[in-house]
Amino acid sequence: MEKEQFFNKLKEDANKLNIELTGIQLKKFYTYMNLLLEWNEKINLTAITETEEIIKKHFIDSLTIKKYIRDNTSIIDVGTGAGFPGIPLNIVSTDSKIVLLDALNKRLNFLNEVIEQNNLKNIETVHFRAEEAGRSKMYREKFDIATSRAVAPLNILVEYLLPLVKIGGKCICMKGSNIEEEIENSKNAISILGGKIEIIEEFCLPGTDMVRNIIVITKINNTPAKYPRKAGTPSKEPIT
Repeated sequence: MEKEQFFNKLKEDANKLNIELTGIQLKKFYTYMNLLLEWNEKINLTAITETEEIIKKHFIDSLTIKKYIRDNTSIIDVGTGAGFPGIPLNIVSTDSKIVLLDALNKRLNFLNEVIEQNNLKNIETVHFRAEEAGRSKMYREKFDIATSRAVAPLNILVEYLLPLVKIGGKCICMKGSNIEEEIENSKNAISILGGKIEIIEEFCLPGTDMVRNIIVITKINNTPAKYPRKAGTPSKEPIT
């Protein structure tokens, strides 16, 4: 796909989310895509390598949660991987402060390259496991929003996210289809960790028949000090 075709396709799909991308933003997404493909030959970042698929399944998918994020917000993207949704959100919302958290240094090296090449502001990478970050005074209950895409089942994911969010803040969980059982299995964990489900939005990714769900959880109470438990425990012994 030629550069102009890329610009037109991304702009068209973003418009379906009521997001108007500028020429500068389109160029940043194009640089991001090229770096993703270049680095993907060295380290495993994505199985999606077709341009149109990257636009829809990475860039547009990441931007579906933008409507739930106010201006001047502090955001932590947990298990960010190749930077989704954090970097696309930063490209379109430069006034929010975003932390990209990941446990693998090789991925953080890639993300730092994207940040540098695109001259991105108000964004930083942090090398931490989610459980460690949730127990750190620097990050515990410090964020307006914690988000994550394709990291873990919801009853595990909330133990990663809710300890990072301040009271009144939100967890925005990005999920695929068929989440009813997952939600049911997570209700007790959400309550114990101080959260309450506020919104469940099911939709099709623009221009596709792929079903997505966004689950917005509001933090209404402090997370008990014992959570998150030590690294590896939430996934092995989820709260039931």
